Amino acid sequence: METTRIGNEDSRATAGKVFHPLSEILDTSNVAINYYEVPPGETIGDCYHRHHEQEEVFYVIAGTATFETEDGDVVVDEGELIRFAPGEWQQGMNHESPRLKVLALGAPREEGPTEIRRECPACGERTSAEPETTDNELVYYCGVCGAETGRYSF
Repeated sequence: METTRIGNEDSRATAGKVFHPLSEILDTSNVAINYYEVPPGETIGDCYHRHHEQEEVFYVIAGTATFETEDGDVVVDEGELIRFAPGEWQQGMNHESPRLKVLALGAPREEGPTEIRRECPACGERTSAEPETTDNELVYYCGVCGAETGRYSF
């Protein structure tokens, strides 16, 4: 049995967002667990994406999340949950809450292949994106033209 308090693990903060990866500190083997705090106008995670093998469930602890999907936007209020099956495109956003707090659960823990799409300023549309990670930065590049589509320090 493992217990923890959010904030006892290594966390990352980017663009005012707080991200707490909880799987490792809880020593989970079959489920990924992440906690997010997101200010207004920011997204949960960094891009529109889909996991080919992992399903995800998001529980809104505080605030209101809006999830962009292929079928349109879905609003999830405080105390509600939303599930994405493997292969479903999604990205969560805080459009209005002072501080959105979300617990994300994914199974299996190892997410397998993930497709990512981001707005490319050079191409003028949402294109595939390739991430590169260094010790203190995450940079996304357009999969079509190679232009940088996002840079996050942590």
